[in-house]
Amino acid sequence: MKVSIGVSNRHVHLTREHLNILFGEGYNLEVKNELKQPFQFASTSTVTIKTDKDEINNVRVLGPIRDYTQVEISKTDAYKLGLNPPVRDSGDLIGSEKVTIIGPKGEVNLDYGCIIATRHIHLLPSQLKQYGLEGKETVCVKLDGEKGGIITNVHLKVSDNSYFELHLDTDDANAHLIKNGDIGEIL
Repeated sequence: MKVSIGVSNRHVHLTREHLNILFGEGYNLEVKNELKQPFQFASTSTVTIKTDKDEINNVRVLGPIRDYTQVEISKTDAYKLGLNPPVRDSGDLIGSEKVTIIGPKGEVNLDYGCIIATRHIHLLPSQLKQYGLEGKETVCVKLDGEKGGIITNVHLKVSDNSYFELHLDTDDANAHLIKNGDIGEIL
């Protein structure tokens, strides 16, 4: 079956506490772009992520605020920053990399929180049955095109508020010349 692809660039999710530290007490995120995932958006706010080796400016903050602060980067970003973050599901942060987040009003030094996100497909519980994916945790996806291929270890991320879409980071997308809106085939 076919699945639309969304390419995810580096970004940050913040708790209310960290949002206040970085942008000032009571600061609220403003929507720049709605994302396809329900209730999710790219905000107008950006931060700098920094390590002892280097930094990356203009990293987008995604909303809404969360129960945990998380920095999602690619392996290419990790090389630049001198990090070796684990590949993890969102929210699985214990033992992940340290990073500093710098905003216009302050900074937050995370003892952990920097990951490379797993490849994943967002879907509704009803879509597991509809697409014959019950009992599966991961799938393979065929990518067409000049540098197409088959990617493995694509996690199924099931929730009641999902838009059916495969999320790849920029390294996976660039390796296969994939862009937002391209189509993959679940094998």
